[in-house]
Amino acid sequence: MKFFVDTAETKDIHELAATGLLDGVTTNPTLIAKSGRKILDVIAEICAIVPGPVSAEVAATDYENILREAKVLRRIATNVTIKVPLTPDGLRACKYLSSDGAMVNVTLCFSAAQALLAAKAGATFISPFVGRLDDVGQDGMKLIKEICDIYRQYPAFKTEVLVASVRNPIHIVESAKMGAHVATLPPSVMKQLAQHPLTDKGLAAFLADWQKTGQKIVA
Repeated sequence: MKFFVDTAETKDIHELAATGLLDGVTTNPTLIAKSGRKILDVIAEICAIVPGPVSAEVAATDYENILREAKVLRRIATNVTIKVPLTPDGLRACKYLSSDGAMVNVTLCFSAAQALLAAKAGATFISPFVGRLDDVGQDGMKLIKEICDIYRQYPAFKTEVLVASVRNPIHIVESAKMGAHVATLPPSVMKQLAQHPLTDKGLAAFLADWQKTGQKIVA
């Protein structure tokens, strides 16, 4: 499973990229607004940090203006992925952009039917929002399973399932078990993946025992 980080804060991206475990980045208008910076500057800086896909979302909702904004975003760097909404105009734009060689992330997916359309439109990624479904009493993980099951039936589909709106490590583990290709995580959740109280307890015991030996590992 590939890990993307869902943020527009370049300090966090630098820190996570240094681990060697980061495969890409996703942003959206809300994250850009929180950064307080201009979108073109933010995306350019992120693309320079991370060589993998960097999702930059259009703000337009009609076909012509989606393409107009996508043209601007595509000029930033070769690893920019154009993020479009899962609407009729967004899907039409996805078809055009993917046919033109662009990576496209179709976002705000809440049903398997929508995911099927995105794959037919040539999306590079489909972003089902598991946390938001959980918030309204639906099962976000069920949607991931449905999409993965459908895509496996059609080898011609090249769309990767990008699990979005992740709230905790369980979302990641369950998605990985179902065969989702990518998860995009807030920085805090990505850091939680490495944490376990027994790891901390065991390490503390090892270090205490090592100190008693009075040894040092030196060349």
